[in-house]
Amino acid sequence: MATPDRFPKPQLGERPRKPEWLKVRLPGGQVYERVRSIVRETRLSTVCEEARCPNVGECWGGGTATVMLMGEVCTRACRFCHVKVGAPLPLDPAEPERLAQAVGRLGLDYVVVTSVNRDDVPDGGAGHFAAAVRALRRESPRTIVEVLIPDFQGVGRDIDQVCEARPQVIAHNVETVERLTPTVRDRRASYRQSLAVLERLKSHPSRPYTKSSVMVGLGETDVELEKTFLDLRSVGVDVLTLGQYLQPSAHHLPVERFASPKEFDAYRARAEAKGFLYVASGPLVRSSYRAAEFFMRGLLERERAG
Repeated sequence: MATPDRFPKPQLGERPRKPEWLKVRLPGGQVYERVRSIVRETRLSTVCEEARCPNVGECWGGGTATVMLMGEVCTRACRFCHVKVGAPLPLDPAEPERLAQAVGRLGLDYVVVTSVNRDDVPDGGAGHFAAAVRALRRESPRTIVEVLIPDFQGVGRDIDQVCEARPQVIAHNVETVERLTPTVRDRRASYRQSLAVLERLKSHPSRPYTKSSVMVGLGETDVELEKTFLDLRSVGVDVLTLGQYLQPSAHHLPVERFASPKEFDAYRARAEAKGFLYVASGPLVRSSYRAAEFFMRGLLERERAG
């Protein structure tokens, strides 16, 4: 894969400097403050804040947010993720209804619901996810619901629980290429298990649209990225997002390189050639990204109209 404008490699012992194209404005504005106020008032956790997403100003300023179920503490210690790790509190049975009410107040056309990993819960929280989707569909029947799920340790009946609640889009992220998975993700996650989850989702009778995401800049090669695109298409993934890995703290994996916008354009072209319905590719693209959500909203609204 061509990489015409690769950011200059650092010298031995030196880490690459963050380029200009990764600098974003501080969030603010009336709509942003309204979303922030409702999120605080309803005690919802958001990936926007917990994972320090660089697009929080763009998304909240547009009146949208990606909410996180099942608390703020994860049972897995992935080396790229800023979410807190430890022993989480018990699940809050009122959370699905509280989420649905908050989404109703925000008047969202499209909502993304994700979560921490909850390996301490027998079904990994799949039933909690399903309850949230049902509450959303009851309270906001016109809102398109996307869920970004953990792997539920690959247990088929737990994956099926989420499908049976019928969210329109179900995402599960492989995060990185196969070789780097043991270094980047928690030991309980695996590349092949994530592919099996995506395959199970697509084979369910509800036939949801499926989505996955890959980070660039962790030491992967272009050949490995190409193979990852093929692997994701082989299990029927419809939408792919590609973005730059950004080190959230000194305790997380360092950035090996910063890919340029032109490189991301090349990645998108290569991925699109594999047959994805849509590919969002850019330095600031994340798994929950407004361009991909806008595409899915248009697709699903056309299906409704048809």
